[in-house]
Amino acid sequence: MNQIPDEGMVVLINKPYRWTSFDVVRKLKRLLNVKKVGHAGTLDPLATGLLVVCTGRKTKTIDQIQAAEKEYTGTFYIGVSTPSFDLETAVDHQFDISGITSEMVTEATLKFIGEIDQVPPMHSAVKVDGKRAYTLARSGDTTTELKSKKITIKEFELTRIALPEVDFRIVCSKGTYIRSIARDLGLALGVGGHLTALVRTRIGQYNLTDAQDIELMEAKPRTTEGV
Repeated sequence: MNQIPDEGMVVLINKPYRWTSFDVVRKLKRLLNVKKVGHAGTLDPLATGLLVVCTGRKTKTIDQIQAAEKEYTGTFYIGVSTPSFDLETAVDHQFDISGITSEMVTEATLKFIGEIDQVPPMHSAVKVDGKRAYTLARSGDTTTELKSKKITIKEFELTRIALPEVDFRIVCSKGTYIRSIARDLGLALGVGGHLTALVRTRIGQYNLTDAQDIELMEAKPRTTEGV
């Protein structure tokens, strides 16, 4: 295998379902035969889509890439809640949504556009006293409360409403949890809600349409995009 350039590379990957972001980094480290590899923005295992991976000196640009706005598409399920706000955990409550209309859902999304306060999910990597929140949640901790933080939703478009399912496209700032939007949209409607599908389609200038499937890189490991 040819030597990877000292300046490093930016590799765009379409993260497979149920892979962790670290799984992708570990795989690329082996495929590209490099020691210094990092990703610019974690994707949950149940999410798919764009993962930007940097090698060598390009790892110095990770913070800059992470700070860029992001775009997601996916599906919310209205009327059913889970502790993790997605499919990681089992259903804990079900609600009657017979009184919920498409117009009500559309109107509720307007509350989320602009700068808002958002509480991260307990099943997330947010640190609480040095411990990851998901570690506390999985240990049965029900007393810890996470602090809200400011995030910005630039665009919130509903692309399909077929209740209880709602498809969406969201453009947002760094640090936004789409799972929390699922929970909060359900609450705004007076019922529960959770996330059933999520795809990251863009990070700043980088697009999912330019990403590679990591399974195909075994045969073609040097196809990358540089900056």
